[in-house]
Amino acid sequence: MPLADKISPAPLEVRLAGAITALPGLALLVLTVLLLVNSFGEAPPSGNNIYAELAYYVVLAAATLFCAAGLLMGKTWARSPAVVIALLLVGVGWYSAGPASQPLLGVPLAVIGVAVLVLVFRRPSRAWALGQADDETEEEAAERGGAAGRAARREREEK
Repeated sequence: MPLADKISPAPLEVRLAGAITALPGLALLVLTVLLLVNSFGEAPPSGNNIYAELAYYVVLAAATLFCAAGLLMGKTWARSPAVVIALLLVGVGWYSAGPASQPLLGVPLAVIGVAVLVLVFRRPSRAWALGQADDETEEEAAERGGAAGRAARREREEK
């Protein structure tokens, strides 16, 4: 199946949120590589399993990038995980900028999280997630079951 057939139509806000969501995933991959390179030639401190730490970061990076790819391809399932990732970024950014006294790290993380939240909750993004038609309200779209309800109705009409 060609990639163009897998990509669903989604508003620009959703695609931007996907691109921004990919940034922390890519940063986690860079962190993983740096930790791996730094671990060569050194004996790990007792009680530290560097391989478990690396595996943890790889799993987090893969999940974040998977979610970002879903948004970039216009998949509605990726919206909720993107919100969770954004909320985590806001929390980590707040802690880093405030109690940890690391504003150079915390402020960009918080800005990335807030940007994703704003993008996925804008009106075009909500209408896309609900499968809202041009002539209906959000409430009407939610009552019929959102995008899944629209797809089911389309299947019934085709039969």
